Order: sequence, then structure tokens, then C-alpha cells
Amino acid sequence: MLKLIVLDRDGVINEDSDDYIKSPEEFIPIPGSLEAIARLTQAGWRVVVATNQSGVARGYYDLTTLQRIHDKLHRLLAPLGGQIEAIFYCPHGPDDQCDCRKPKPGLFRDIGARLQVSLQGVPAIGDSLRDLEAAQAVGAQPILVRTGKGERTLAKGKGLDGIPVYADLAAAVDALLQ
Repeated sequence: MLKLIVLDRDGVINEDSDDYIKSPEEFIPIPGSLEAIARLTQAGWRVVVATNQSGVARGYYDLTTLQRIHDKLHRLLAPLGGQIEAIFYCPHGPDDQCDCRKPKPGLFRDIGARLQVSLQGVPAIGDSLRDLEAAQAVGAQPILVRTGKGERTLAKGKGLDGIPVYADLAAAVDALLQ
């Protein structure tokens, strides 16, 4: 059985900011998140990231800077034995009418097509309703974490029926690896 997991980035792996993560310096891992990804990697899971990055469309940072942020993530994971196989991102803004901006399922469809797998039942961990909706649209298993926008998402209470909720990525991974 293929063990694949899809993670949102901001608010799940790293601290989120309403002002966007605009530089490698602003990319600060949530305590325990990198170790959780390393545990997944070592248990044979393929880890991919699906992330909206509208800061590109808004002109807050460019694709080169986004790549530098992702390079930092890879560099921090390597000594822990963690690996992210691929990072899928939507660089568009909310008015661009693209299919890849979550809650639309385009990023998830891209993951399935690129990896040539069905996402049916694949765990997808996010901190916002749009993450969960994108996962549901392709039959993946949405999981909510309380980090990032997670508490705000829980407070709204919409669209959360049957969705497991964990304190953070580390707790969600603990449950998956049991």
C-alpha cells in the first residue's frame, strides 16, 4: 500500500503570518513539525506539500525567494532524516480564477497526476477550511491541526463533520503512525 501524505505548509509545518512568509528568515518551523516529517519519512511515507502562495501574485516575494524558502525547509529536514518529495504551490491571487488555489482541488489533482496515484483516503493535513475542502474534493482524508489558522477554523465550526483534529502536526503524525 502506498503511504502518501499531503501537508499544507504555513500553519502546519511553519509558523503562519497574516503578513505572509516573505523570506527564508521568516520561515520558522512549528516546534516538532520537522521531527514529525522525519518520522513519516523513516516510516516509509512519501511526504508532499500543497500550499497556496498568493504572496507571489501580490508582489510580496518572487519565485526565486519562494524557492529559497523551500530550500531552507529541505536543508532543515535533511539532518533529521526527513524528506519532502515535492512541493506543489499555487502562485496565484484570489481573483485569478485558477484551479490550483485551494479550496479548489487543482493542486491535489496535480499531485495525483504527477505521482500517478489516487488520492482516495490519503491523509491531508491542513489548518484552514480551504485545505480540508480541497482534500475532500479528491477523496483524500482531511485532518485539521490547531496550529496556524486551526483554532479560527475550529471556532467557525463549518465543514468539520467527521474530520479528526489534532493539536499540531506532531500529534497528527503520532496518531497516523500508531
